[in-house]
Order: sequence, then C-alpha cells, then structure tokens
Amino acid sequence: MIGGLPRARSDEVGPPKDLGYQCKDATNVTTYPPHRLSVAPMMDWTDRECRFFHRVLSRHALLYTEMVTAPAVIHGDRDRLLGFDAAEHPVALQLGGSVPAELAQAARIGAEYGYDEINLNCGCPSDRVQSGCFGAVLMKSPDLVADCVAAMIAAQPAEVTVKCRIGVDEDEPEEVLPRFLETVAAAGVRRFTIHARKAWLQGLSPKENREIPPLDHDLVLRMKAAFPALDISVNGGVATLAQAAGLLGQGFDGVMVGRAAYHQPFDILGAADAVIFGGGPGLTREGAVAAMLPHVEAHLAAGGRLHQITRHMLGLFAGQPGARAWRRILSEEANRPGAGPELILRALAQTGQAQAA
Repeated sequence: MIGGLPRARSDEVGPPKDLGYQCKDATNVTTYPPHRLSVAPMMDWTDRECRFFHRVLSRHALLYTEMVTAPAVIHGDRDRLLGFDAAEHPVALQLGGSVPAELAQAARIGAEYGYDEINLNCGCPSDRVQSGCFGAVLMKSPDLVADCVAAMIAAQPAEVTVKCRIGVDEDEPEEVLPRFLETVAAAGVRRFTIHARKAWLQGLSPKENREIPPLDHDLVLRMKAAFPALDISVNGGVATLAQAAGLLGQGFDGVMVGRAAYHQPFDILGAADAVIFGGGPGLTREGAVAAMLPHVEAHLAAGGRLHQITRHMLGLFAGQPGARAWRRILSEEANRPGAGPELILRALAQTGQAQAA
C-alpha cells in the first residue's frame, strides 16, 4: 500500500501494457485507429511526463510531442528531446522545419527512436517559427511542403502526416486549402489534421490566433468530401468529449483536442476509450493517481523533481469537490526539495477521493 492506495506490482507500473497501436475489439479485429481522438502538440505542455499521465487516462488516444525543430533533433540532445516511455505508444513526433534534407534526417532519427508517426507542423503562427520559415507560413508554399514530406517519407518507415490551418492572412480558404491538400497529398501524405481557423501572421499573438479567427468546421468537412481518399482530422474549438463525438458523427476521420485535454484531462481522456473507441470504462480519478505513483517514484529516483510531473496533473479534479485544494497543494509545494508521493496523497485526501474507492 502507498498511503492507503494499492501499490502496483512491478509489472503494473504505469498504463496497461496491452496498448498496441490500434484499438481492438473482443475478437481482435481493428475497430478505430488511434487518431480518432488525439491530443494536440502543445509547446511547454505535451512533454513526456504529460504524455505518460495522459496515457494513464486513455489507452488508445494518439499523443503528440511538443514541436521540435529539425535542426534541434540533428544537433541537440536527442535523448532529452526525443526520449519517451514505451507506455506512451501510440505517440507521434511533430517536427518543425522547411529544409527537406534536414527534415528527412530528423524524421529518420525520430523513427529510430520508435515514434509511430512523424508530423510536419504547417500550422503554428508564432513569430519565432515564421522567422525560421516554418509553421503556418508554409501554407503559402505548398510545393515546398510537398518536397519536405517527400523527403521525410523516403528517409524512414513511419507514417508522415501534416498539421495545417485552413489558410493564412488574406488567403481565401476555399481556394488555398484544397490546392494545399492536393499538392501535399501528391507527394505521399494521406493523413492531415486541419485547425479550422486561419492563421494571421501579423497582428495576432499565438494565443489570439487560437481564439479570434472564426472557426470553420464546415469547410474542413467539405475537404473530406472533396478528398475522400484522404484521412482528415479536425482541430480547433473542441471543448468537450461530446463535441468530439459529434464531429466524428459528421464524417471526420478524427478529432484533435488541445487545451481542453490539458486543463480537463479526465473529462476528455478519462471516458475517451469508452465514448470514442467503444471500449470499457477507464480508471477513476483516484485510480489514475494510484497508477501514477510508481512512475513518480521512478522519476524521483532518477533525479527528477516532483513538479515536473504534477504540473500536468493539476486539472485532474477540475469541477470536482476539493479541486482547488488539489491544485493549491501541488502547485505550491511540489517544487520544494524532497517533495514526493506523500504530497500527492495529501492533495488527494483533500478531494475525498482517497476514501471513495
């Protein structure tokens, strides 16, 4: 027992191990691919500790890394940038860049690390990525994107996918988006995730670009009808699991959820396997805490700090009794020297969930 919670055996540390890369039904027949529901790549958030926690909540949803630039992969600390726990599968690496040779080399390295998918970022609108000529600005150069993905596909065996916007600046999405999809698909990409907003490269911050440009889910759905052979997921403005299910019902191949999955992880991911993938019920919130404790102990034993994990768990009890105390204890005390699993258990006790199991 760990503070009243059952201690997991060594073969039960972390998420269930029979994840596979595709959801299986009782007859072992593939039902839905992982990208039916995915968690968006988010800078400073979807690191390996975040992904491990999200995998505890959902066995099947596709998880993405933060965006990593191709030069960083080639020249940087690869284990720090690309290392991940095998329990995170299915997991995709998102790359940023615009030089085909660099992206090919970075994609090959990512595949060697074991990523299930290599994604090219053609959607981020920040000034930093514009200055590096990648992200959303690449939508202005579909032929260059086609050269990039062709090089990435030729360099390694993992599937290459693209995340993009519906257009940038004064573009007319009805014109530029189909041209972009057609050009990039001709280079070999079959799966796209489309953030259903324009990106304004000047005048709006990245935060404003997530909120101010109007959503156009219908346009993205028309792209699915226009390109039936392509696998198209929609991203942007998805705040609930019910909304995600509704979009799937309209005909999208997948739905990508961003900040809602981070700030209300249990509401989105805790029921995802049952609602989206047709599986059984997942863990309770208290069960998720119990599943994280062995990982926390291993992380601390390897020299890590508690807050590196718990900062991603602050929203676990969002909307529940004791949520404020849970957040306060973890946010204020997890960075203190010596903080360990007992702090998580003390925070859990404030929610009443420790006694509810």
